Amino acid sequence: MHDWQYSERARHLTSSAIREILKVTEHPDVISFAGGLPSPATFPIERMRAAAERVLTDSPQAALQYSATEGFAPLREWIAKRYSRDGLTLAPENVLITTGSQQGLDLIGKIFIDEGSRVLVEAPSYLGALQSFSLFAPTYVPVPTDDHGLLPEALTPEQTKGARFLYAMPNFQNPTGRRLPMARREALAAVAKRDGLAIIEDDPYGELDYEGQRLPSLMSLAPAHVLYMGSFSKVLAPGLRLGFIIGPQAVIAKLVQAKQAADLHTPSLTQRIAYEVVKDGFLDTHIPSIRTLYAAQAKAMLASLAKHMPTGTTWTPPAGGMFIWLTLPAGIDTMQLLDKAIAQNVAFVPGAPFYVGTPPSNTLRLSFVTVPPEKIEVGVARLGALVAEALARRAA
Repeated sequence: MHDWQYSERARHLTSSAIREILKVTEHPDVISFAGGLPSPATFPIERMRAAAERVLTDSPQAALQYSATEGFAPLREWIAKRYSRDGLTLAPENVLITTGSQQGLDLIGKIFIDEGSRVLVEAPSYLGALQSFSLFAPTYVPVPTDDHGLLPEALTPEQTKGARFLYAMPNFQNPTGRRLPMARREALAAVAKRDGLAIIEDDPYGELDYEGQRLPSLMSLAPAHVLYMGSFSKVLAPGLRLGFIIGPQAVIAKLVQAKQAADLHTPSLTQRIAYEVVKDGFLDTHIPSIRTLYAAQAKAMLASLAKHMPTGTTWTPPAGGMFIWLTLPAGIDTMQLLDKAIAQNVAFVPGAPFYVGTPPSNTLRLSFVTVPPEKIEVGVARLGALVAEALARRAA
């Protein structure tokens, strides 16, 4: 057998904790609160089918050919117009289409991070971003958070000095479900301007506010300092693998160079299909139906948590998005709890992988959007019983 010589970078690769858990949850009897998957009930299948037929009828050769690295021009123009709000005016040149948001994270890591570069991240932060950035061996600096998200006052000049960027998810953050209040957005924008701090604003869940009360983006508050990441995964379908980055033209140009080396361009066919679906205002009627469904699912889980979780367990009711973050009583290890939960056909994601440095052991993430209310009740009841058992063992 040949002895393959891996690079230093490859030797430090690790699998996503969530993806590994999802392998265990494929059995139909498992009630899975683990995956951050959008509900298949929200996929506009018939509209997608009709759009694909139009694309392959009207422009089949262009749809199946190589195309520009920057992305399908009409789709970039549509994105630029949609996000030209809150005093911000964008052009297609400010937009790069990516093969999912995950590619956007990879490209950002490639153009900004050298080994040892300081990168500021929320504590906790999105696991997929940590996994992507870690390939480039940064020095992570965790930024404290509370029940309302990141604490801008923690970003002192000493903290931000030399940092390549702050990675933040201000809307219904993965994993906590928290949304950054307006006052903190303004304070964070002020820090960016004061210290020359670059901010990566990752916003896959911003449209999923249950009340439809959107807050201004960090990009609109400090456009020279912010790269904004968006996605079609949560509002159309993740299988399209379509994301986008909006930012200053000079930065977009550098990202284009990195993308040329990665995949030449995002698939022409899926870009054109997505554009056919959204170009006539479809999302303005489709997204409210997703919000209604997810709000009902969240309400069901919150009711079950209140009913079944032992005293001392806390959580923040989400105003949007797909997640609820639990903090269990001190001393309970959710990595150990997961094994017992899977034995009871219930799955969740322990909180530790979402942290850099030394994580607390008693946190976990629940996703509620793919589980019907009656199964939410059963799954949360089993999980609550396991937490109660753990507490009883500690007290014995």
